Amino acid sequence: MSCDAVAAAAMLWLSPMTLSGHPALQLAAVEAPAKPVAPSVAAEPLFADIVRRAAALKAEAEGFRKDDLSGPSTALPGYAAFKARIGELADLDMKGHLELKARGTDGDLKCILRGISQDLPVRLHELEAADTPKAREDALKEMTYLLRDNVEVITTPATVES
Repeated sequence: MSCDAVAAAAMLWLSPMTLSGHPALQLAAVEAPAKPVAPSVAAEPLFADIVRRAAALKAEAEGFRKDDLSGPSTALPGYAAFKARIGELADLDMKGHLELKARGTDGDLKCILRGISQDLPVRLHELEAADTPKAREDALKEMTYLLRDNVEVITTPATVES
């Protein structure tokens, strides 16, 4: 082996294992690409309307929970209008589901909106069928949870699965 080869080998052997002292030789860090985020539909008119209505109905249901629940739910002040607005919201949730389906969206929101559109009338029926103040309180509590979920599934940013 020539002296030049030995010197080169020794230089490599004795050189630091990192290249931090040599900015020109530093390797670029390779980062995994960020997980893409699905575009939010919350600002679109249909979905913004669903959020607005669900939030208002949730507040109304919470207000009912503070009322006298000793009588039938149908006797609560403004119940007929509340019932009609729940039906309208269920229809809008289904419309949102169909809109996302027509776009070819393959995400959870599409399915959740369909589920909520089907659950709202069920919760309303449970409220009307409740025959004790405790049962009415429980039915109203479940209704407020569903209405809260209706807001949160639309306003929470979604992520796209890889």
